[in-house]
Amino acid sequence: MGDGINDSPSLTNSDVGISVDTAVDIAKETADIILLEKDLNVLLDGVIEGRRTFGNLMKYVKMAVSFNFGEVLSVLIASVLLPFLPITPIQLLVQSLLYDIGQLSLPFDHVDEEYLREPRRLNIQSLKRFMLFMGPTSSMFDLLVFAILWFGFHLKEPDAALFQTIWFSYGVVSNLIGLHIIRTAKIPFIQSNSSKTVYVFSIALSIIAILVPSTFLGNMIGLVPLPPIYISVIILVPILYCIIALGVKHRYIQKFHEWL
Repeated sequence: MGDGINDSPSLTNSDVGISVDTAVDIAKETADIILLEKDLNVLLDGVIEGRRTFGNLMKYVKMAVSFNFGEVLSVLIASVLLPFLPITPIQLLVQSLLYDIGQLSLPFDHVDEEYLREPRRLNIQSLKRFMLFMGPTSSMFDLLVFAILWFGFHLKEPDAALFQTIWFSYGVVSNLIGLHIIRTAKIPFIQSNSSKTVYVFSIALSIIAILVPSTFLGNMIGLVPLPPIYISVIILVPILYCIIALGVKHRYIQKFHEWL
């Protein structure tokens, strides 16, 4: 920090040079930050906001790598075991669009106070570990849905459109519930609540995912209206996923002493 001519070399060589609006011109030119008010709390607020932004960014990145990895695994396994694709390319694009819209609410989310207490860095190794833990977990429940539809409801090749529709809606609902699991190291809905914006987006898009198959758009991409009995699968399996994912999260934190 400095406001005089003699402070210019230090401001230049420092990682972050801070000056004030009333400083000499050379000090202001070499500083990275110029305070417009005589209040150092501005710096504290900036640091906290930076950590909050980084935390919300990591939520999005870790959700993307884990869910996408899990979905790739599911499609690969299903392509080998099923006589038809569990979801078509256009359906997959629309599905991804829906839960991506839900994830766009994350910049407005809360970040746990514990997370803000110390600086964080992007760790590629941590991303890999997270992907390999949470990706197969979500894939396991995709395969559970496939098994229920194939063996429980006997949806075979003639019912491919209905099979794809159920997984389309399930995928959106499951990922939006998974969003609440991943966004905090605590127990969601009990120890840590997301912002109202995240809740509204999650609920609204889950409802839309269930209703889209009955619309003109759903018909255009090969979806069919969902009979009520299959909606129970779309709702109950994600709840089961939520419970199991909490156990996986607890094990991950115990093993690696981190989450986001």
